[in-house]
Amino acid sequence: MATDVSVPSTQELSELFEQLKNWDRWGRDDQAGTLNFITDDVRRAAAALVRSGQSISLAHDLATSPMPEHPNPVQHHMLASGDARDSNGIPGYEAARDHLALDVHGLWTTHVDALSHMFVAGEMYGGRPASDVRSDGARSNTVMSMANGVVSRGVLLDIPRALSIPFLDTGQYVTIEDLETAERSQGVTVKSGDVLLVAWGRQARRSEKKGFDGFAGLHPECLGWLAERDVAVLGSDGISDPMPFLGTEQWPFPIHQIAIVAMGMPLIDNVATAVLSQACAAAGQWEFLFSMSPLRITGGTGCPVNPTAVL
Repeated sequence: MATDVSVPSTQELSELFEQLKNWDRWGRDDQAGTLNFITDDVRRAAAALVRSGQSISLAHDLATSPMPEHPNPVQHHMLASGDARDSNGIPGYEAARDHLALDVHGLWTTHVDALSHMFVAGEMYGGRPASDVRSDGARSNTVMSMANGVVSRGVLLDIPRALSIPFLDTGQYVTIEDLETAERSQGVTVKSGDVLLVAWGRQARRSEKKGFDGFAGLHPECLGWLAERDVAVLGSDGISDPMPFLGTEQWPFPIHQIAIVAMGMPLIDNVATAVLSQACAAAGQWEFLFSMSPLRITGGTGCPVNPTAVL
């Protein structure tokens, strides 16, 4: 855990972006990125991890009222409620119907970022132009790359538990040393095809501080480590990037910018990890069957999700 970390320069992050590029790794037409690490063998092995069968949701409830980290709440209204249950005009058919509208990308809603969500110098993963994302949605690198679902081995690294602290505070960063300390203390090793969830203690901090002034997150040095381990998907109880930012010019969100655009790695933001952490600790099991099924939004740059962990 670091508070006073070295801030990488613009040049260093630009060089890291080039070093970690996967644009030609699976062919120039590839739009799956690191999801390619999730093979049939990886899925079969993940299914074999199930012991008790306990299933745990990893999503926050959709927030319909403004919150400090969620100023644009979900719009939920009824097209037909109980007092209009027969408004459809079909005799004997009584039903309620909902309408939802929401900002997919933000600091509260649990969502997955597709590879069309981020750009660096006007390009997204694979060198595709930003112009591929238009007013009616994206033409490439969409959430449809996950249309068959994301099923793999999930691993939770609970950094505060490993460091014997209640939570990481704003201005603190998860380092490679922290990740490997958590691996050792939890008896688990991150490997190819994993969905890695990194917890820094968002819920505990929120309960104690009674407010919102930012997030802890991963230091950019962790990006090379993720690449070495062939991680397929990265999730966090924040947005993986720290807020406030490191302050490097042109790289305000280096985890998002480099993981998504260079590496082709989908990110899951705002994962609800607290219940899972308690269950993993009780079971002595920090690996599990992970499942996530985004909506089939043909032009989507992301999607609200309800991922699940099965122990």
